[in-house]
Amino acid sequence: MTACAIPCVAIAKRPAPDRVAAGPSETPRVEPLRSHHIRTEFSSGVEPLDRYFRTQAGQDARKNMAAPFVLVLPDGTIAGYYTLSATAVPAPELPADTIRKFPRYPLIPATLLGRLAVDHRYRGQGYGRFLLADALFRSVCSEIASFAVIVDAKDDDARRFYERESFLPFPDQPMKLFRPMADIAVLFR
Repeated sequence: MTACAIPCVAIAKRPAPDRVAAGPSETPRVEPLRSHHIRTEFSSGVEPLDRYFRTQAGQDARKNMAAPFVLVLPDGTIAGYYTLSATAVPAPELPADTIRKFPRYPLIPATLLGRLAVDHRYRGQGYGRFLLADALFRSVCSEIASFAVIVDAKDDDARRFYERESFLPFPDQPMKLFRPMADIAVLFR
């Protein structure tokens, strides 16, 4: 039995996103970034995100600094990506009602959704939410302890996107948001 907060029966009914075979008529899939993925044509319109994806994401994966995942369309085009990694949050940064529930540790383990980007050609098609849902699913099913998924919104549009998806801002850092794992687990029951 895994430490996943989701009942094993619920997990068994959902195929792992990276195990769904895609053919010409099938749906998009999310899978770990590999060397065969062509990243040169990806353009989110946000230069730091594009540069990271083209030049750094593969290295981060090989060095276990981040786990990049890509949204692959049936024709093999990459429509988006995100990264996950472990992080820790200083307890005093969290809302008082949140830290009251935890042991008195100086650092609280969490999962960092470090980057999330959709190619500008595929915006407005729900791929950002699709990638976010996949990231949340992978995070909640991880056997590594984590109280929440953390994001650092790059701008107000990103912050509003995460707030619409029930992320809560840190009290003194409105661009840093979190969504508790207990809340995420309910999504996949």
